[in-house]
Amino acid sequence: MNRSVTNSFDRTDPRGLGWQLRYSRLLILVALATVQLGCAGYQSGAQLMFRGDVRTVHVAIFESDSYRRFLGQRLTEAVVREVELNTPYLVTSPETADSFIQGRIVRDTKRIDGVNRSDEPRDIKVAWQVEVNWVDRGGNPISQRQSILIDNDENFIPEGGQSLTTAQQRLIEKIAREIVGQMENPW
Repeated sequence: MNRSVTNSFDRTDPRGLGWQLRYSRLLILVALATVQLGCAGYQSGAQLMFRGDVRTVHVAIFESDSYRRFLGQRLTEAVVREVELNTPYLVTSPETADSFIQGRIVRDTKRIDGVNRSDEPRDIKVAWQVEVNWVDRGGNPISQRQSILIDNDENFIPEGGQSLTTAQQRLIEKIAREIVGQMENPW
């Protein structure tokens, strides 16, 4: 028998299949141990950006001090949409909710920022101030502050075909994103 030909299944040969299996198993064990030990103190995901003790929220219809109709309803719809899309919270009825978002449009202004040669409005700014409270079932504030005051504005150009309604909708979406952003845990 010729000894120069080696058996590929010989476990003593470092180039054989047995050595490769042992090496790959050892590598997998080291990788798993590193992942388990290295990530023990860290957590990730959208769940951790928000409070764990709150699971459901009821968004009450926003009150409005404005003379323009349906602004509170439109803002409420946008906040509900943002909560459903970007938080782990479930929007429910007031009977089953753990927490409540209540708000009021305190100020709604429209101001001309620029005019053309004929003294017609060229650039118009719409600005809102919204007061928001996020409370638990007992009425205690959940956010760091008792009430959050949000100021935001949006410009539109009537000559370019833009309207007050589209500017208000962009403003509503910006404010809804900001309200949901205030629901995140502090860093």
